[in-house]
Amino acid sequence: MNIRNAAYWSATALTSFLFVSGGISCLAGMPWNIQGFTELGYPVYFVSLLGAWKLLGGLAILVPRFPLLKEWAYAGIAFDLVCASASHLAVGHTAGKIVAPMIILGIVAVSWALRLDERTVRPVLVMA
Repeated sequence: MNIRNAAYWSATALTSFLFVSGGISCLAGMPWNIQGFTELGYPVYFVSLLGAWKLLGGLAILVPRFPLLKEWAYAGIAFDLVCASASHLAVGHTAGKIVAPMIILGIVAVSWALRLDERTVRPVLVMA
């Protein structure tokens, strides 16, 4: 395994672990998730909704094939992390809570940028 593949799989495994475990935690209704969401001003039902999407996104980047699904999963993960950081900023949380999602976003970006050829969407040129 070359360095590129090792970096890809390390970043992808970490991303998937964070999102699958976070999704399961949200779906299980763990008290810290509910407290965190209510601190940010979100309704409680949002915990299970976001939990389902986190779980699905974390799994989607691991399954073979389905490159378009992976692109959407990476986009959803990026939106989640940017919005998490913005939410923490909006309510005046500490710098650690604001920066942590951006650090994770960097890891996600490494996973996306180094993904294997069979995991990328090939643009289709349509000529009229």
